[in-house]
Amino acid sequence: MKREKIHYKSEEEISCIRTSSLLVSKTLAEVGKLIEPGVSTLKLDEVAEAFIRDHGATPAFKNHHPAFAESPFPYSLCISVNEEVVHGMPGAKKRLREGDIVSVDCGVKLNKYYGDSAYTFTVGSVSEEKKKLLIVTREALYAGIKKACEGNFLGDISNAIQTHVQKNGFSVIRELVGHGVGKNLHEAPEVPNYGPKKTGLRLRRGLVIAIEPMINMGKRHVEVADDGWTIYAKDHLASAHFEHTIVVRNGEPEILTTFDLIEN
Repeated sequence: MKREKIHYKSEEEISCIRTSSLLVSKTLAEVGKLIEPGVSTLKLDEVAEAFIRDHGATPAFKNHHPAFAESPFPYSLCISVNEEVVHGMPGAKKRLREGDIVSVDCGVKLNKYYGDSAYTFTVGSVSEEKKKLLIVTREALYAGIKKACEGNFLGDISNAIQTHVQKNGFSVIRELVGHGVGKNLHEAPEVPNYGPKKTGLRLRRGLVIAIEPMINMGKRHVEVADDGWTIYAKDHLASAHFEHTIVVRNGEPEILTTFDLIEN
């Protein structure tokens, strides 16, 4: 099988991706303000789409049609609740409830370049086990990012995530991976959340990737729902998802998206 070519970004391109990534982060923050018991996930999607378009951008996910799907994705956000891992479909009757956790995955296209990020929110008061799942998944994301510097290997990112998750008793999903970001929403290379150190691609400056641990509270196995999109934990235990778009540097990596707008 022919390996897809990796495109290392210029500083000009990185600047464009940084702008798109900031808009993604602002959109997630706007959505986060509305998350409470009773709100429909369709409402969240509508607010996000309006916000993105008002800022001169296009929702990256809307009408996106990857090879695995029978039809394009019809919404601007992937909203995945509790045991739903990713690609959850918003709906008018799908309302958030006290104690839920909800992953909101957002992408935008602005000035020909994409940004991509995800954040798992709590709805009201959640169980201690769910709180731990979110903390560990978020920590795993940053453990992976720390390894994303020139001279390291892709496997160093993957291994850091897997090690942190498993030592805390949770499971890394293996069917879903991070990815390159640029003029396409998904580019080479794939970024697994598991694997041995010092394997895979040798990291070079200018590589822009989305690192996104998708972590199950129970076992790692997943299934696809009847809608053809939503991926959920087979054992129906909760799942969490955090994602940043980052750029490899000679030294500390640069995070292009931000959670500060959500958390401050």
